[in-house]
Amino acid sequence: MQEKNKVTGTPVSRIDGILKVTGKAAYATDYPVKNIAYAVLFKSTIAAGTIRSIDTGPAEKSPGVLAVITHKNAPKLKTDGGIRGGALLQSPKIEFHGQHIGLVVAETYEQARHAARLVKVEYDKSEAKVDFEKLSKEAVLPEDKEKADAKRGDAKAALQNAEFKVEAVYGTPIEHHHPLEPHSTIAEWQGEKVILYNSSQIVNGAQNAAAATLNIKTENVRIVSPYIGGGFGSKGGQWANLVLTAVAAKVVNRPVKLALTRQQMVNSVGLRQQNHQKVSLAATKDGKLTALAHETTTHCAIENEFVEPCGDCSKIMYEVPNSLITYRVVPMNLILPTYTRGPGKSTGSFALESAVDELAYQLKMDPIELRLKNEPTRDPSNGKPWSSRTTVQCLQEGAKAFGWEKRKAEPRQNQQGNFLMGHGVACGTYPAHQRPSSARVSLNRKGNAITARVELAAADLGTGTHTILAQTAADALGLPLNQITVKLGDSDLPPAAGSVGSVGASSYANAVHDVCVKLTDELIAKSGKQFFVRPTAAQLMVSENVADYQTRVDAKPPANADQYSSHSFNANFAEVRVDIATGMVRVTRFLAVTGAGKILNPKTARSQIIGGNVWGIGMALTEESVVDPRWGNFVTRSFGDYHVPANLDIGAMEAIFIREDDRVSNALGVKGIGEVGIVGVAAAVANAVFNATGKRIRELPITPDKLL
Repeated sequence: MQEKNKVTGTPVSRIDGILKVTGKAAYATDYPVKNIAYAVLFKSTIAAGTIRSIDTGPAEKSPGVLAVITHKNAPKLKTDGGIRGGALLQSPKIEFHGQHIGLVVAETYEQARHAARLVKVEYDKSEAKVDFEKLSKEAVLPEDKEKADAKRGDAKAALQNAEFKVEAVYGTPIEHHHPLEPHSTIAEWQGEKVILYNSSQIVNGAQNAAAATLNIKTENVRIVSPYIGGGFGSKGGQWANLVLTAVAAKVVNRPVKLALTRQQMVNSVGLRQQNHQKVSLAATKDGKLTALAHETTTHCAIENEFVEPCGDCSKIMYEVPNSLITYRVVPMNLILPTYTRGPGKSTGSFALESAVDELAYQLKMDPIELRLKNEPTRDPSNGKPWSSRTTVQCLQEGAKAFGWEKRKAEPRQNQQGNFLMGHGVACGTYPAHQRPSSARVSLNRKGNAITARVELAAADLGTGTHTILAQTAADALGLPLNQITVKLGDSDLPPAAGSVGSVGASSYANAVHDVCVKLTDELIAKSGKQFFVRPTAAQLMVSENVADYQTRVDAKPPANADQYSSHSFNANFAEVRVDIATGMVRVTRFLAVTGAGKILNPKTARSQIIGGNVWGIGMALTEESVVDPRWGNFVTRSFGDYHVPANLDIGAMEAIFIREDDRVSNALGVKGIGEVGIVGVAAAVANAVFNATGKRIRELPITPDKLL
């Protein structure tokens, strides 16, 4: 096909869009499984201690109840099989409020829910560790060796002797993922095998974790997850509800559906942990950085550790001879934290990019100029060359498009009626990797009509994966888009990387491209002919009279990829309006400029970036999960008290992509954009709020009480 006719890189609407808006796309609990029963979890009402007694008698006698499963009668499960957060009904020990302590299975959901309320539990309570502010003073080194102190030069000495410096602590609260589709599973046993209809960002990961935990062979577990209603990291690792559904189905010997309620989500499937981040910057009077220290204190679960890498951006964003990145962690009686969109980078960039803005103000220097002055030519953390780096272009192009030259450097200089206006900027980054993935493609010919079927166990979070893979296959095979079918989200398909860490697009697209090229090569070899112009697979099917043909490939990243530092980069520009009387902040205008390699579909890519930006604005202004220190429970358990930004909260949004041809990290030059869209956003908003009001808010979210 001629380059001008390629569909890759064009703004194609989602090929699965009609299925979704008409309700025909099957999500986890949509499958019409016959003779299904319903399970409802019941949870602990203390944060620490043990179950003294549990009376399930009234629940078992309740109408429609088929079984009540607790630690007393649950089958033996492997607790280190890969299921996150514990709560597998293997012990009477309680480690956090809302821990699963049992489930009721009944003929109807209403019967199961009623019976769950009849279970009587008595506890022996222990003192719960739930006050982060108090416990943070007891934080210790993480067990994770990758979180050991990273030192380059002597940052402490450089800070002590600095003429200009910023030393401040920035706080980010607990956040919850709250995807539109809560976690849910249908389990159906077929002899020794079990089918789990489940929302999984890593299909094969869910398969492996379920098999290991259930003590059965991997090939005896099938995960079916073609459509996912969001996940943002919460559906990356799998949680106890997945295997408990399988346990319930085994106990009652029929299919079982278990769907978490919105309220149950807050203590069932992880969270973004609370962080205290001390950032210290030192610079010469002309703005050259001489030291950077980023010291994070955070929390984990009592028995399991997870620490989000808040210092990652600080390792690579700026050229600085003296650097210190540290982590300290305190175990708490809360559910295990987990990956949340832009893990570490979104929270860490708030601290770093706010500190850079503070330093620029102290130096009386434009914050863009300060960033450009400290642009590194290589990755400062490891000395590797960049596969490509677009920070400078993102800042320069963004400044022109946003009208940065009109910004007033001094705060409180731009008043419009009852509002103070302000403008802020911040940068962000996220690693770009290709992960090993396999794919299969099948061609079928009827007369001169050729259709193709692309298959791999990839995940589509709702971001357009079906569409970009159809575009990739269409160009590689020489077929129109409407003659391509894409099947994803089934562990029976060739194994693939997860839709996590911004590896999905590059891993899947390269696998699909490679398998289509391989199929074409095989058809050429099969023909025994020599061609002066390389034919397409579609042309070969007709010319060689082939009815059906298929092949598979196991794609890997380039052999030299790890010799380079590969990342997506961005620059975020925010305009805010602050009500003088109420302190309410509104983002009236936001621009994100991103360098993310080859953009397979500008339409879905723009949606991805704007979605990340919206969450970043929520992170800056509204989102906070609050723990009641008396009980260790979350008081924010619904959208009524945990405010995710809605349309009325968001002003004008725009996204620009820098043209970038980076073939080092992968052959197609695709970088991820799922994560980078949130990185740097909260800092841009916070910096704009300072520019508007002159008040530096270092504790998110920026609520009116902090401004008045």
